[in-house]
Amino acid sequence: MSVCLLIQPIHQKGIQLLMDAGLEVSQASSAAMDVVAKEIVPAVAAITRNAGLNRQAMEAALKVLGNHGIGVDPVDVKYATEIGLPIVFTPYGNVQSVAEHTVSQMLAIAKRTREADRAVRKGNYDYRYSGGFRELFEKTLAVIGFGRTGRRTAEIAKAAFSMRVIAYDPYVDKSEINSLGMEKWDSLEQVLAAADVVSLHLQLTRETRNLMNRERIFGMKKGAMLVNTARGALVEAEALIDALKNGHLCGAAMDVFEKEPLSPDHPYTEVDNLVLSPHIAGATEESLQRTAIQTATQVIEVLEGKKPMHLVNPEVWDRRRFSQ
Repeated sequence: MSVCLLIQPIHQKGIQLLMDAGLEVSQASSAAMDVVAKEIVPAVAAITRNAGLNRQAMEAALKVLGNHGIGVDPVDVKYATEIGLPIVFTPYGNVQSVAEHTVSQMLAIAKRTREADRAVRKGNYDYRYSGGFRELFEKTLAVIGFGRTGRRTAEIAKAAFSMRVIAYDPYVDKSEINSLGMEKWDSLEQVLAAADVVSLHLQLTRETRNLMNRERIFGMKKGAMLVNTARGALVEAEALIDALKNGHLCGAAMDVFEKEPLSPDHPYTEVDNLVLSPHIAGATEESLQRTAIQTATQVIEVLEGKKPMHLVNPEVWDRRRFSQ
């Protein structure tokens, strides 16, 4: 029986699809690549989440790699393409969940939800007089990266809070953004300077790594908020910490980190006005089910010789290895 190795757990609905297709589903004992490289040997398919897959592990006789989610930066896509290994991914599965989490983080900062909860637990009911609580109503939201998740976040913010949305994305037509009652700006620096809330929705590339560097973070409007549910390495950590501690930013939220899991002694953990969450934006029950089903379905399609809808490297399809 052909084996599909799960490098990290997926929803049972996806597992059932794989089993119904005649695959034996095996769970890796660890997501560490040295362990995966050994346990992947008998597999014809593998599914990974944020652990990715390196070239050593790809030396196995894999016919397809399923990427559970949209971000593929932990996967050695270049090497997979060289050896003809198709990678499927799920660009739609977690859009709603991540957008909702993004808005919830804006609210957590504005309403100081985490601090208020801590105050009540410590018996400090006078925290309500401390001030600094804010509304999102009619504030300006800057969406950096107007893809599916950025767009959905903007739609929720505009509909729920009448926020003015300004977007920065060189790859999206102005007419598309304008048709939604939003504005496209061509200067990242001007967008950052004008916004009350900045929300990041970019994939990690060489160009976007540390996009939010010291100059850009301190170029944001004083008292603004920064929310990152995309990739941790988009933000220069030391600069963000400084901007929060000296009051240039009123608050920030990070659901993602350059190295995960975040170390308990990371400097982020010492910043009181920084809301942290363990990469859970897309981890709702609904999102996990959708994403697992979409990933498993496409893995099965490749194994059956059918071209799937979402290939990271479509150029390998006609020269994929082990296709016969």
